[in-house]
Amino acid sequence: MSDVYLNGKIVGSCEDPIEFVRKVRELRRSGELPQEINVAYREDEDAVVILNEKGRARRPLIIVENGKPKLTEEHIQKLKEGSLSWDDLISMGIIEYLDAEEEENCLVAMEEKDLTEKHTHLEITPIAMLSVLTALVPYIEHNQAFRALLGPKSLEQGLGLYVTNFLIRADTDSSLLIYPQRPIVRSIIQDYVGYEYHPIGQNVVIAVMQHYGYNMDDAIVINKGSIERGFGRSIYYRPYKTEELKYPGGQVDKIEIPSKDVRGYRSEESYRFLEEDGIIYPEAEVKSEDVLIGKTSPPRFLEGGFRISLERKESSQSVRFGEKGIVESVVITESSEGNKLVEVKVRDERIPELGDKFASRHGQKGVMGMIVPQEDMP
Repeated sequence: MSDVYLNGKIVGSCEDPIEFVRKVRELRRSGELPQEINVAYREDEDAVVILNEKGRARRPLIIVENGKPKLTEEHIQKLKEGSLSWDDLISMGIIEYLDAEEEENCLVAMEEKDLTEKHTHLEITPIAMLSVLTALVPYIEHNQAFRALLGPKSLEQGLGLYVTNFLIRADTDSSLLIYPQRPIVRSIIQDYVGYEYHPIGQNVVIAVMQHYGYNMDDAIVINKGSIERGFGRSIYYRPYKTEELKYPGGQVDKIEIPSKDVRGYRSEESYRFLEEDGIIYPEAEVKSEDVLIGKTSPPRFLEGGFRISLERKESSQSVRFGEKGIVESVVITESSEGNKLVEVKVRDERIPELGDKFASRHGQKGVMGMIVPQEDMP
């Protein structure tokens, strides 16, 4: 008997583990089991492992039966026409996602010409075998394995144009590079993922040399003239939201300019940008602790020491401590419960400064150690 484990916990046993694993995969491909399930047989431990935990790294592969891929030219043509989608390929049992555990039981072919009766899966494209981000790094096959891992991480963290409709999106805090550029040296995968419409980073001229010790180890020296011309400049967006909540007994929050008799009233300067409706106007230049949305809350009858308070409480939304910026937009809408909802988006221009991190696509990272005037650069 072989033990069966679900997410690391033993849940039972089976007599024929290979047949058990095959049956589970059939049920998954037919849609009777969730697509998130992965199953594998560990021969050295004589155990069946089933995983459906969140956060596992999984990748798509084409299913192969009897030495032939289930993805045909007919499917590809329908994909081009739009009559077939990626989700359809998964529900039809043509493509499936495997994790590292299940991949140990599989034999994956790089190209269709390599297929044999023993192969179980086929790569969608060998170019993206190590992920799309890895495929974006040019000449990655000439890098050390460690650098091949760091390069995609640099791309993942890099600033660029993450979407083209950022002005109308209600995202959480985000950053946008002001002058993103298409790379001069590129890989073929960039044409397929629309990288030229969402570029990351900028093209720069680099000198590999010492400069009075200010670029030792991971430090780099930056031309001040480049920064003044816009190199590395970005815009940071942070949204602030508040809602008029309703409480038992008919008590409600109210978006307004708090009066001086409200408990917790701030100085008049804090409310100087608010209009009559208690909301700030667009393009106002704000600094730390300035109020963006004025709001008062109903009295709380259970206070510390069992003290009863009948005063309304100041609960305005203000700029975070240590931050500043310009109001980008103001949106007034309703929540799903029908409450008034206000969102104010603040933008702040960020100019490269000492301590900022830069990196190439090959994982060669450095921290700005000195800013040198252009006339003093080598």
